[in-house]
Amino acid sequence: MSTISGVATAVPANRVPQREARRFGQALFGAAFSDIERLLAVFDNALIEARHFAAPTEWFGAEHSFAEKNQLYVEAAVELGKRAALGCLEGAGIEPDRVDHLIFVSTTGLATPSIDARLVNEMKLRKDVRRTPVWGLGCAGGAAGLSRAFEYTRAYPRQRALVVSVELCGLTFQRNDLSKSNLIAVSLFGDGAAAALVSGEETGSSGLALLGTRSTLWYDSLDVMGWEINDRGLKVLFSRDIPAIVRKAVLPNLLEFLHDHGLERDALRHFVAHPGGAKVIEAYSEVLGLRNGEMDHARAVLRRYGNMSSPTVLFVLEEFLRTGSIGPSEYGLITALGPGFSSEMLLFRG
Repeated sequence: MSTISGVATAVPANRVPQREARRFGQALFGAAFSDIERLLAVFDNALIEARHFAAPTEWFGAEHSFAEKNQLYVEAAVELGKRAALGCLEGAGIEPDRVDHLIFVSTTGLATPSIDARLVNEMKLRKDVRRTPVWGLGCAGGAAGLSRAFEYTRAYPRQRALVVSVELCGLTFQRNDLSKSNLIAVSLFGDGAAAALVSGEETGSSGLALLGTRSTLWYDSLDVMGWEINDRGLKVLFSRDIPAIVRKAVLPNLLEFLHDHGLERDALRHFVAHPGGAKVIEAYSEVLGLRNGEMDHARAVLRRYGNMSSPTVLFVLEEFLRTGSIGPSEYGLITALGPGFSSEMLLFRG
């Protein structure tokens, strides 16, 4: 079976404490809402201490064109993606020329040639490396990238697939958007990159064993989350119903997935979940009956980095591998939710 044989992460140098972000939010949105003090509670209740951004704080004080934002996205995505990818390969003891398939995941910028083509040049991957750029999956993208890597290495068990996920959510910021959705985004999102190496069964690699995946798209939910593309770039869209959807839809979907593998809910001992926000973590904990610290890794990542969209679940995976422990016969779940409204799940075993 395929294994996750390495994970690494990278963040930009500009670290912004949450209290500084709150002051920025108050200054920007104060005149737009008569109840601004009440709304600013989203900063206090987000469980976030700090976040990292590709641009310095003063950059957010001015308006920027889509072209300017996107150029900075390309530069930062290559730098962060390369750093995460090389860290992942070094940790796995694998040279770059042994990567057979590069899967690049992002939603917060555009590039043609795609960022993965630039990474091939920067990292000197093989000229015949397969490439799959994946765009538009938002917060579900990191888990989806792992799923596609698992499927590839099942088909080609002697090969390795490197997943690189980069999001620069801060660069999508639109200063003239004084909506509640943008206020929430200012309180929640950060920038980051992560990489994971998935190795086929015949490579002889060790790590977390991947057993199966499940992708789900719920009908009539296109407006739950995503981006609206306008002249200034990507405008964030949020529904306040996301925690309610988690409570309603996640458990039945999970039980069907487990049933396909002959397992019951009690078989799952470990959860590597994308922490969409404090209320999403609460919803996961409530609906799945998590009471023994199973979401502590997700909370730790949210606290230190905020929600970085697609790479966040890989940050949680790195935290789990670094601080957690899993027995050889114990099962776990990697899961993330994203635009669509969609879900990605992977079942793993120690």
